[in-house]
Amino acid sequence: MKSITTKSLVLILLVLIIDQTLKIWIKTHMILGQEYEILGNWFIIHFTENNGMAFGMEFWGKNGKIFLTLFRIIAVIGIGWYLKTLIKQNAPKMVVISIALIMAGAIGNILDSIFYGVIFDESFYQIAEFMPRDGGYSAWLQGRVVDMFYFPIFNGHYPSWFPFWANQEFIFFRPVFNIADSSITIGVGYILIFERSFFKHLD
Repeated sequence: MKSITTKSLVLILLVLIIDQTLKIWIKTHMILGQEYEILGNWFIIHFTENNGMAFGMEFWGKNGKIFLTLFRIIAVIGIGWYLKTLIKQNAPKMVVISIALIMAGAIGNILDSIFYGVIFDESFYQIAEFMPRDGGYSAWLQGRVVDMFYFPIFNGHYPSWFPFWANQEFIFFRPVFNIADSSITIGVGYILIFERSFFKHLD
């Protein structure tokens, strides 16, 4: 039990260090919208920010952002409790690791939402300053999540007969994401593919 607990904590800490180090580098070296081609047009570092809501949706303005951040903090506490329970129950190692990845990713994006509005100024048309003298671009719990990985592997247009999006541009893969998002995706994906039977047998 002690071994898997240590491995889970180390994994969470490692994901957080990599995630936050890259985000801070992006914020302090790139202007919003700036990008670098890594593998031609297939892999691009593209600096963008979002309010941490699915598909860029917003609700209730600032109050909605604060509510979402608080909800996520509560959710992470719940995940932490569940992770501890799994370890005590000697759950399969990879189930524990997957939940740890999900928790690490959730914490990574929450850190942006809690702190980034205060410790950075705006990235519009300038490189953001860390701990600006005049204060950050927003308040506590209202920071924007930093994203940077963009993989526009295939670029084309929907056919003219396609409903809703006829002749519109199609890009795969359009979303821009970060290390924390990847950690969550890997954790959830592994559970769905390889560990569904474990959760089916839970009472």
